Amino acid sequence: MSEAPENVDPAPKRGLLGVLGPAVIVASVVLGPGSILTNSKVGTQFGYQMIWILLSAGFLMFALTSFSARLGVIYERSFGDEIAARLGRPMAILIGVTVFLIAACFQFTNNLGVLAAIEPFSTMTNEEGDVVQGIAPWISVAILAALNVIIMFTLFGLKHIYQHLEKIMISLVMVMMAVFVINILFAGPDLLAVFKGLIPSWPTGEAGRIWPAIIDGKLQANAGVLVALVATTTSVAGAFYQGYLVKEKGWKLENLSQQRIDSAAGIAVLTGISLIVMLTSAAVLYGTVDPNSLNSATDVAQQLKPLLGQWGYFAEILFCVGIFAGAFSSFLGNAMVGGVLLSDGLGYDCKLSSLPTKICTTLGLLAGMVVALLARGSGMPVVPLIILGQSLTILGLPLLAAMMLYLGTRPELTGAARMPRWMLVCGGIVMLLTLFLATRTGWEVYLKLSLMG
Repeated sequence: MSEAPENVDPAPKRGLLGVLGPAVIVASVVLGPGSILTNSKVGTQFGYQMIWILLSAGFLMFALTSFSARLGVIYERSFGDEIAARLGRPMAILIGVTVFLIAACFQFTNNLGVLAAIEPFSTMTNEEGDVVQGIAPWISVAILAALNVIIMFTLFGLKHIYQHLEKIMISLVMVMMAVFVINILFAGPDLLAVFKGLIPSWPTGEAGRIWPAIIDGKLQANAGVLVALVATTTSVAGAFYQGYLVKEKGWKLENLSQQRIDSAAGIAVLTGISLIVMLTSAAVLYGTVDPNSLNSATDVAQQLKPLLGQWGYFAEILFCVGIFAGAFSSFLGNAMVGGVLLSDGLGYDCKLSSLPTKICTTLGLLAGMVVALLARGSGMPVVPLIILGQSLTILGLPLLAAMMLYLGTRPELTGAARMPRWMLVCGGIVMLLTLFLATRTGWEVYLKLSLMG
């Protein structure tokens, strides 16, 4: 990936749309159904109190995407080749496999998100012979198999993937923005409470328990949804991928001003939509709905029904359209994150249009689909599965943050190639934060396994 793709003009273009692309793709990958549903649950559980966490995570994500984009234009070789040359190929393989597993975890939540968007409008017959809301198992298999096969054919049929990917992602992000902006207009959030939510605070009592514990035979981990919130907003894997996208875009050192605008716009979209979803839930569901009762897209869609009165069914459709747009925008983009990094780690060509990248991306698509179908077959509710998937991604992120810091602090980076101090500070904060959250998540998984045993 040391050379820019053909037919790409790295010269500056006029207008905002001329400099958008890489960070918007990253935002659309991160802003999947897991992010949407996680923000809904945070708003339902904590009201407006956790706004400051979302905005802080958004700022750190902006710093990381800027960091990675700068690395992408500074280094001639791909990140995998740079790491292999300095630390050995096994380390590059470890990075590639780590990102692939993270992407696969997100991919399984994208598959569940597609089913969650369709489920409210489907019915099936249960074992007792009653007609209930939901999707029959064989229909779930057919839907996900058809969708993944279509995406695979599209993947192998396109020659210049980046240009198509950019257009598709921007379109789907615009759909999400339109849907959730309508939501917030009807919700009418408490503006004073919103401003108070900007001031760092923490819930008292069991609601604010950070470290998981077993109390009276039950696992108490109320802050788990906040871990998912940080993991989905400050996506180190997504930021790491930004460095590859700027190479596909053909940007160089002289395009760094474009990169900053792109990163700011992309992460503003990510944080803005997440905030709108959280505010809508806080305005309508906080204090009236038990967060633990949000086990499907139908449950979460309750936040819209009171807003439109007799048009409540239309409100439910709006919410599910947003979830579907989020799932579909993440579907191919997220799988390609894993495919590109795995191909690069193994030492193969990691351009988006290369055959090794397409094969690795296909493996990610298949892994996400199979895990999603197995999860559905277990009968577990959708929303907790999605939030669990988002939380588990935090386990591999400290390694990625450490690698970004390593590449950004090499002594040969001098002059214009030198990394700004504020980016390095933010990178260090993210590495420490993800290390803490990874430890917490690992302990929570251990406690869950001990209860099962």
